Amino acid sequence: MLGWMVWTAPTASVFLGLAVLLAGMGVWARLSPPVARRGFLRIETDRGDRLYIGLITAAVVLAVWLAVTDLSMWLAVACALLAVVVIGRWG
Repeated sequence: MLGWMVWTAPTASVFLGLAVLLAGMGVWARLSPPVARRGFLRIETDRGDRLYIGLITAAVVLAVWLAVTDLSMWLAVACALLAVVVIGRWG
């Protein structure tokens, strides 16, 4: 059915991880409704907004990393995950 997409293990794991993350956020929102607050982003956001902003930031970090440097991609992934955590916690 999805043979035309040429799924690789890394691609499938990214989409599976996003699906699990979104499902987890949905369950968390059902159990404890999110509260909007202001952080260093200077806008009022709840945890879903911060997750979205963090994921977009991670994509930008990875794209810039690929464009600018030849260093290890694992270091890029670590920097991107750090950006998501920082935005999620203090954004």
